[in-house]
Amino acid sequence: MNCRVKLQGLLACSSIGLLAMAANASAAGGGLVLLKSIAQQDGDARLDYAVVDPVSRRLYVARGFGVTAVDLDSEKVTRQLVAGQHVHAVLPLPDGRVLSTNADTNTATLFEGASGTVIAQIATGNDPDAAVFDPVSGLVLVMNGKDGDATLIDPVAGKPVGKLQIGGKLEFAVADGHGRVYVNIEDQNAVAVIDTAARKVVGHYALSGCDGPTGLGFDAESGVLVAACANRLAVAIHAADGSAAAANLAIDRHPDAVIFDAARKAFYIPCGRDGTLAVITQTNGSGLSVTSKIPTSVGAHTGALDPKTGHLYIPTADYHLTFSGFAPADGSFRILVFGAN
Repeated sequence: MNCRVKLQGLLACSSIGLLAMAANASAAGGGLVLLKSIAQQDGDARLDYAVVDPVSRRLYVARGFGVTAVDLDSEKVTRQLVAGQHVHAVLPLPDGRVLSTNADTNTATLFEGASGTVIAQIATGNDPDAAVFDPVSGLVLVMNGKDGDATLIDPVAGKPVGKLQIGGKLEFAVADGHGRVYVNIEDQNAVAVIDTAARKVVGHYALSGCDGPTGLGFDAESGVLVAACANRLAVAIHAADGSAAAANLAIDRHPDAVIFDAARKAFYIPCGRDGTLAVITQTNGSGLSVTSKIPTSVGAHTGALDPKTGHLYIPTADYHLTFSGFAPADGSFRILVFGAN
């Protein structure tokens, strides 16, 4: 997961114009409008994955300096619930604890979600990125982006219990709840299938037409995986065998997350370079199509859904030119909240 939006493709974009569009955006076919912006903050605006814990009613956002938490009912913001170093992912666990990954220190932090009290600092591989909890084995799998393997963590004991070689540049991962974990391999344009009980890779699914898969979403009811690809496509396959579940779908640039909404039967893909949210829904109970593209803001490439309210939370910032590309401007972090029209 990239925290920095690259220079290529953004020079022609105006974040001011897109923000103005977002302020009045409605979603014909998607049923979502921009309700408000929350959690505006001073200082470091770096951001990455976001996640909602429906049990604690909290939104967590991975930040350059740690983890930001938002109480979804009161909208009270804790800017730094726990410290971190280039945090990529935040993963709520069933017992109220939370795990975050630190790319700069090659560690994962296990902490109490309510207080931020650190329980353990756990060694991972190089550049730990996405993390997923498998309820069958009780393990957390942390995807090490530079090593091509996953660190297996026992979250109860708070320690690593092994590594699983996968190969390639690993991106987002999802668990099916039945002992399988699926992970995008960005440089192989494929999805690896992991048997968590056996602790081994049992298959690879080619993503036909996809170049550079990052985000991955899963509909447990239909068994469909949707991968977001860097070449402005979303690819849908069946988790059971990797066969195509729909024709490839056109989205926009720099997609970095796929968020599934079980109530609306929709996949949401934030596309950071163009500042749009692609809404993919089922048609006639089976096929998938892009039903709308909602303006968000340039750089908004991740997000999370609150299943209780149906609100979609999209963290973003204002981006400016640096020697290495575009970076978020200090003091511009905020979260866009979308809800029913």
